[in-house]
Order: sequence, then structure tokens, then C-alpha cells
Amino acid sequence: MTELSIIIPTVNEAPRLQFLLPYLRKNLAATAEAEIIVADGGSSDGTPDIARNLGAVVLNSPKGRAVQMNEGAKNARGRILYFLHADSIPPASFYSDIFNALAKKETAGCFRLRFEPSNPTLNAFGWCTRINIPLCRGGDQSLFLPRNWFEALGGFDERYQIYEDNEFIGRLYRQYTFTVLVPELVTSSRRYEEMGTYRLQFHYAMVHLKKFFGASPEALYRYYKNNVQRPG
Repeated sequence: MTELSIIIPTVNEAPRLQFLLPYLRKNLAATAEAEIIVADGGSSDGTPDIARNLGAVVLNSPKGRAVQMNEGAKNARGRILYFLHADSIPPASFYSDIFNALAKKETAGCFRLRFEPSNPTLNAFGWCTRINIPLCRGGDQSLFLPRNWFEALGGFDERYQIYEDNEFIGRLYRQYTFTVLVPELVTSSRRYEEMGTYRLQFHYAMVHLKKFFGASPEALYRYYKNNVQRPG
């Protein structure tokens, strides 16, 4: 068993992995006991080969972020699991930040968030991620937690094609300690640029509202597919 397993779900993320994977390697401590796992959901752009050539363990998985992350966790050797999106760049100090937090208490956690490119509205959204409540969480902030906690919670609910991060983090908050680390993770605002900040945030808010009122995983995905998802 190693200390940290970094699990990255991908579908056609070759350009981002070409930056992210060397960045992670560069900023892992020389003595870090860590592995990087790319759980690929059927990329057609060479993502698996690029990830393998850059030193990651590559797993082939059915498409679906919950399924892919569960597959990564199932094959991970780490005592601590760290789930990271391909378009999110953790602070250079991420390894020491995580283990310094864990040295104080057993906890799950994430980093504060900053969007790039940004605007005043996205800056306000990013500021809210310092608030330690489930509503201010999301997968873009990354997520670390002890492996035994992940297993006790049963992993990500694979019925969810979207909202899997929020659903899992909600269960995590109800049973365990959660810490928001001060350093900022930088995530891409590409979806906001494509759709418009207010339009996209409206649809995200509607997904949260629908879930609050009991919408099924299928209903959430149907709304997302009709209003947010790119064609194809």
C-alpha cells in the first residue's frame, strides 16, 4: 500500500493531461509515496497512450464519472484517495497540504477554488468555496479522503451520470469530518465561457433544486442533457 492515490477520470482529455500529469509529478515530494491513476471512459484522442507515456496507471472503464472513479478506487493502492478532474490544477503544495491536514485529524477535504479565465461573478463563486457546507462543494475542487471512509460509504453512486460528486459529498458530510484547505485550486471556466456565466449557473442551480425536491438520477441527467450537455 502507498500513501496517496490520485484518481483522474477522463474522456478525451489529452491536451490537459499533457500539462497536468507532469505538473503533478513535479510537485510531489521526492519522498512521496504516491501513484497516479487515469480511469478512462473510452477516449478517441489518444488520452490513454499519453497518460501511460507520462507515467500514469491507465484503466479502461465504461463511460461515466462515477463508474470511472469507482474503478480507479477499486484498483488504487493508496491509504488516501484523491479524486481530481483533468481540468483542475491543485496548488503546488497539494501533497503536503493534504498530509498536514491529516496529521492534525482524520478528515476528508478539498481546496478552495479559483476559476481561470475569471470575471467578477466567477470570483464571487470561487470565494464561496471557503464556506464549509455541502452546498459550496463540487468535484472541481477535488476531493481527498481516507480509503476506508470511501469504502464504508460504498463509493460513488453509479446511478448518477451527473451530480455524483455532490451526492457522495453530501453523504460524506453526514458521517465524517470535512476540511476546506486554504490554498486555491485552479479550474477551467471553459463551460461558463461557452454557455455564459449566468445561464450555466442557472441550470446548475436548477439541478441542485431538483435534487433537493427528490428528483431521480435519471431526471437530473435528462434536465442536464437537454439544457447543458454538448451535442454528441
